[in-house]
Amino acid sequence: MNRKPTLLLLASAVLLSSAGAADRVLIYTRNHVTNGKGFVHDNIPASIAAVKEICAAKGVECDSSEDPAVFTAASLSKYKAVVFSNSNNEAFSDPAQSKAFTAYIEGGGGFVGIHSASGSERKNPDFKRILGGTFKWHTPNQKFNVIVTDPKHPSTSQLPAVWTWKDEGYFCDLVPGLHVLLEMDATSVPNPPREKWAFKFEGDRYPLAWCHQVGKGRSFYTALGHDIACYSDPVFRKHIAGGIFWVLGLDH
Repeated sequence: MNRKPTLLLLASAVLLSSAGAADRVLIYTRNHVTNGKGFVHDNIPASIAAVKEICAAKGVECDSSEDPAVFTAASLSKYKAVVFSNSNNEAFSDPAQSKAFTAYIEGGGGFVGIHSASGSERKNPDFKRILGGTFKWHTPNQKFNVIVTDPKHPSTSQLPAVWTWKDEGYFCDLVPGLHVLLEMDATSVPNPPREKWAFKFEGDRYPLAWCHQVGKGRSFYTALGHDIACYSDPVFRKHIAGGIFWVLGLDH
C-alpha cells in the first residue's frame, strides 16, 4: 500500500547503475594491418594488467578488447575513458567506427594513449588530433634522460625532475597547442649519433608526454612504455596512473 520505499529502492538502483557506467574504462589493444606486416608489442598483457590494477585502486572497473566492433555510440556510452594501450596500425575496420570514437571524445569521453598508440591510425587526421600526434620514428631502445616540464600535473607530480629511463625515444608529428609534460633530453641518447637520426628537429629536447582538451574530452599520451618491465616499475606506474586519473577527472 505504501509504495514510497519501493520507489526509493528503484531510484537507488538506477543511480548505482549510472555510477558504475561512469567509472568504467575500456582498454583497447588492436594491432592490425591489412598486409599482415605490422609489429605487435609483447608488452600488451603486462600493460593491460597494470592499467587494471591502477584503475582498481580507485574503484574503476576495466574491460579489455582488440575488437573494433566496440566503437559504436551505444558501446562507448558505457565508458568514461578509452585507453589505447600499445595499439598499432589500423585501430578501426570501417570509417563509422572512427566517427563514433571521435564523437565520443569530443562529447566528453576521455582518451589515454600509451607508447605505440601513436602508431595507430597513421593516416587518420581525427585520430592524430585526438592523440596529439602521429608516430614517425624512434631511437633504438636504450637509456636516456627524461625531463619533467610540468611538475604540477598528476602524471608528473610524483616523478623526479630528471630521471634516467630505458625506452625507445619516440618522435611524433605533433599537433599545435599541446601541454607538454615530459621531454626527452636528446643530448643523453648515445646511440646512434644524432646526425644519423631519421627525425630532425631544433633544440635538444623533444616531447614524450602531453595532454590537451579535445572538444569536451580530455586526452593524455605518453610515448614511454616499450619494455614489459616498464609496467611493474613504480615510477612509470605513477606516471600513467596520474594520466589516467586526470583524464577521468579523479584526484591522483
